[in-house]
Amino acid sequence: MKTINIKRVYDSKESDGTYRVLIDRLWPRGIKKVDLKMDEWDKEIAPSPKLRIWFDHKKEHFEEFSKLYIEELKLKNEDVERLRKIAEKQPLTLLFGAKDHEINHAVVLREFLLKN
Repeated sequence: MKTINIKRVYDSKESDGTYRVLIDRLWPRGIKKVDLKMDEWDKEIAPSPKLRIWFDHKKEHFEEFSKLYIEELKLKNEDVERLRKIAEKQPLTLLFGAKDHEINHAVVLREFLLKN
């Protein structure tokens, strides 16, 4: 498998030679669609609205959020396998809008793609 990067959309608007996938269910605030260089927007791979709202990017929820999100990912075989196939052919960048670089769903998704 090639490299799987995670980058915050606000820090990485320009194309970087990788296959870039926005993995948020909601469009990031303050970013124009024409300004974000990406190959696709995969809303379905994002956490469910209920889980996202419960998590609320609170550090104390992250461990439980990770477990629950992994359970959701196990049910999204088609999306997960498609991203893995992309990562096998070329470097993949998962784009996210959260403020925290370490406490977010992109971290969980990256680890899931690499381990499972």
